[in-house]
This record gives sequence, C-alpha cells and structure tokens, in this order.
Amino acid sequence: MTDTSGTYAPLTPETLGQRLGNIAAIREKLGNNSSTWTIKEVGDGNLNLVFIVSGDKGSIIVKQALPYVRLVGDSWPLPLRRAWYEYNALIRQAERDPGSVPEIYHFDEGQAIIAMEFLTPHVILRQWLMAGKKHAGLAERLGKFCARTLFRGSDLSMDTAKRKADVRLFAESVELCDITETLVFTDPYFQAERNHHTPGLDPLVAEMRRDIDLKVEAQHMKAKFANNAETMLHGDLHTGSVMVTETETKVIDPEFALYGPMGFDIGMLLANFWMAFFAMPGHLKDAAKRADYQQWILGVTDEIWSVFSAEFSRLWRTERNGILYEKCLFEDQGQPLGSEQALGHYLAHIWQDMLGFAGVEMIRRTLSLAHIAENDLIEDETLRAECEARGLRMARQLVVNRTRIPSMANVLDLARQISERTPV
Repeated sequence: MTDTSGTYAPLTPETLGQRLGNIAAIREKLGNNSSTWTIKEVGDGNLNLVFIVSGDKGSIIVKQALPYVRLVGDSWPLPLRRAWYEYNALIRQAERDPGSVPEIYHFDEGQAIIAMEFLTPHVILRQWLMAGKKHAGLAERLGKFCARTLFRGSDLSMDTAKRKADVRLFAESVELCDITETLVFTDPYFQAERNHHTPGLDPLVAEMRRDIDLKVEAQHMKAKFANNAETMLHGDLHTGSVMVTETETKVIDPEFALYGPMGFDIGMLLANFWMAFFAMPGHLKDAAKRADYQQWILGVTDEIWSVFSAEFSRLWRTERNGILYEKCLFEDQGQPLGSEQALGHYLAHIWQDMLGFAGVEMIRRTLSLAHIAENDLIEDETLRAECEARGLRMARQLVVNRTRIPSMANVLDLARQISERTPV
C-alpha cells in the first residue's frame, strides 16, 4: 500500500501508464516498459473508473474511485476514502474465504487506486443470467462465500479486540452507508427526487406507497441495518458483483463494506436471482427453455441457502472461538444439544432477516435510483412492467410476512404462483 503525495487526479488512458509505470508490483505483472501497455477504460458502474491494462507479461485491472457518484455527476459528491474500505474488505474476504475475490497487487490510498487481478475469461453473472446460461458450481461457491465471510467476520469467530477495531474502521464509511439507508430503505416508499420506474407500474407504486404495513416493516429492516453490527458485510452483493466462468466464481466490488446484520448480504444476493427469475420472459422467448431456466434459477437460490446453512453450521461447530455462545457454556459442560439449539435459533434469525432484506432490495431495484439490467433491457414497456410488478408483489410478501414464511420451499412456491399471475 502507498499514499502518493500530490493532488488527487483522475486517471485517463493517456496518463495511466506514466503515473503507474514506476510501481514494481505492477511492472511485475505487465512488463517494465509502460509505453507499450494497452489501456482500455471499461467502467460502466455507478461510482468508479475501471481500466484493463495489458502488457507483454499479462493484464491487470486498475480501479479508481471518483469524488462523486458517476451515475449522477458531481452534484452528488462522495469521499475518495471508499477505496480504502474496498481494499480492507477485499483483504479480509481473501483471508476468510481464500480464492473467492481478486488478488490485490497495489493500493494507493491518496489516489484512491486499487490494482488487482484481471479476471478472464470471466463475465458478470448478471449477463450470464440474461443469456440463459447455467453454472454447475455457482450455488455452492456463493453459499460458502456468504457463510465463511459472515461467520468469520463476527463475534462468533473473531478475537473481540480485533473485531471491535474493525467495527470502528468501517463505521467511518458514513457516506456509503447513507446511500444504502436512503436508496434502499427510504426513497422507494415516497416520491423521492431520484426515483424512477416504468410508467405501467403507476397503479401498483401508488398502492405500495399507501401500504402502511409494508412501510413499517421496511423501516424495521432499516433499523436492523443501521443498528446491528453483527458481521462485516460485502454491502452490495448482487449478481453484478459476481464474475463467473464455466468452472469458477469470484466476488468483486465490496466498496460498500460495513458491519451490519448477518442476513443482509445473502438477502441482497437471493433477491437479484429472484428478480432475474421474473425478468426471464423479456430475455428467453422460447417458452420451454424459459420455464426450464426459471426453475434452474429457483434451484440455485434453494441450493445457496442450503449450502449457506450447512457451511455456517460446520463453522459453528468447529470455529466458534469468539465471545458469543462460548463452548465453555455448552460443549465443555457436556451439553452439545444446547449449542445445537442456539445454532437453530441463530439460523432462524438470519433466515427472517434474509427474507426482509431480499424484499426491500427487490423494491428498491425497481422503484429507486439504480435498477437491474434484466428489467431495464426489456424493450417492450408493457412486458417490462409485468415482470417488474411480479417482483414487487413477491417483495411485499417477503418484507411483511418474513416471520411467517417457514422454508425456502414456501418462498419458491410463492415465486412460481406469482409468475403465473397478471400482476398489474
């Protein structure tokens, strides 16, 4: 890690080689002659500059934070220090689930630059889903990533002094937390300035903004997000934050990392699969292929939760070395059933939170600022509204009834039933 002296300046394809060409770790990956490097800007996200840099030895990704929300412009400023949180999150995720995230080669705090492994021939999972492609190991990898990072970043596992220091470090990411607290939990439920939605949803949107039960429960979820620093979260875990090949899955972009509720990451992740499920009529026209792929998506969410539960349980039994549910109270007194009872309660708590967070994610991705490509790329506006409305109908059920939905089988049955209805 370095902190380059001098005034922050955004990289460009013309200046990147000169500015990074003297960094040994980067030359080792690309080659010593920066004048021969090829540089392509590929960032299409909401916040950052992203470049693929290639030399005679190989290629890397260079990512630089901008001092504003790129999606909006300089009218919405953001601190450059978010790159510091992303760097710290990536190195912790690499420790807690080795091989799950890109390798870091160089970090420059002052210039908000991270140079990291170029994942190739990986593609963004969201693109994979829109193309109707299947991935045999996807659910296992994502389920284990969630279980390992969430468990090992909590008081169930970590040394308490180190964990409290981490909580303090990530608690200073005020501006990015504010984006989540505002765009996810508040804006969708009234006519906020940055909101936008498909016009055909107008009657349903009006209905949802009159729905007191929904708004109260969404605020309960916001309170959980704001007040429960249970573990280090990725903070923005969706199908655009996952890159895949036929055999490999990597998780990227944890700049929204914070300490928050156990159920948040996995809820956000599963929500994006369920939205993809409802969006399939806009991408797969063949009815038989579409039905098969939709069932595959639901099967993936079922398996992610199953793998998560199994891996979390394994870690509970083998790595529960923190200050919570200590073994001296259970196993060491010959009461392993007490530990298993506590585990059951803990997983039930995560389950209910996961459902609630999934529901608010589905609502915000339809009504708030940043939508999902699966819906936005449906050109037929009537069809798009139907797909989005089905997602909103399911989302409302997940938020309001999260304490009354006992199993994933019930969730998947709900999704299938809603997919067969005319929703608007």
